[in-house]
Amino acid sequence: MQFTAQDISFLLNGTVEGNPQAIVDQLAKIEEASAGSLSFLANPKYEQYLYTTGASIVIVNNDLVLAEPVKATLIRVENAYSAFSVLLEQYNTIKLNKTGIEQPNFVHPSAQVGDDCYIGAFAYIGPGVKVGKGCKIYPHTYIADNVTIGDNVTLFPGVKVYFDCVIGNNVIVHSGAIIGSDGFGFAPKPDGTYSKISQIGNVILEEDVEVGANTTIDRATMGSTIIRKGVKLDNLIQVAHNVEIGANTVVAAQTGISGSTKIGENCIIGGQVGLVGHISIAKGSQIQAQSGVSRTITEEGKRWAGAPAVSYLGNQRSQIIITRLPDLEKRIIELEKIIAEFKK
Repeated sequence: MQFTAQDISFLLNGTVEGNPQAIVDQLAKIEEASAGSLSFLANPKYEQYLYTTGASIVIVNNDLVLAEPVKATLIRVENAYSAFSVLLEQYNTIKLNKTGIEQPNFVHPSAQVGDDCYIGAFAYIGPGVKVGKGCKIYPHTYIADNVTIGDNVTLFPGVKVYFDCVIGNNVIVHSGAIIGSDGFGFAPKPDGTYSKISQIGNVILEEDVEVGANTTIDRATMGSTIIRKGVKLDNLIQVAHNVEIGANTVVAAQTGISGSTKIGENCIIGGQVGLVGHISIAKGSQIQAQSGVSRTITEEGKRWAGAPAVSYLGNQRSQIIITRLPDLEKRIIELEKIIAEFKK
């Protein structure tokens, strides 16, 4: 799809500097762009590329002062980075604009599918399922019995949603994610083996949640595992049974959250963080990557790091001391020699 500089300036409320009829049909980084590309300049470190880029159109800030002439048509806006993000969203919307019902697929007669939905080939929609309007169910997606899905939900290829789970409006679940798999519940028996504890709860994803590829969210033993409104989960995350993640919390890849842990709203959790079960994390907590959280955090808005996790500054001090240990060891050896000589 092609757009002119004039079209783009209308969308972004910008000003064209150059040829308003310049045409683009792709997006590219400013240092790699070729003719027909649209790019942007927000970071001053990349300004050198503005004068050599092959891009046909470049979005720049209103206050940018040119050091030399440019070949590209410029669109001046208040904030080039924000403006380009708007274009990326529009581009992605067009790219993912799937429509219609592909064959073969299976939709149980008792299932309800709303208007304007896309259902990809080999998708399975089971008995009692309710799918809202404007949803996109990509190929090889499995939706089990009595699942409820809101409006404008996107389930990418290979997503599995187990029975009785609830997905709110505007949720995005990426390929390979599993919503509602069994929680890890086993009771030890006298002979050393284990008896499986049935997991009869469900998973609830509230509005505007995004779940990354190959992330797994286990169903509750009883009740619900709940991912609150606006939560963003990266790829390859394990969320165990009966966990609750507060609104607008973000969690990076390879984090593991053990059963029945409650995480407050607006938390930031780095990659490869491990949280033990049955603890609470206070609102606004920030946990550094590879930290191990083994106790409840009650102080809101604090930063934590290390394994076991301690205050961020405390962890930094500990790291400094660790780097000095070889020198401290040498000094101790020297002092021991001096003491030994003194004793003689």
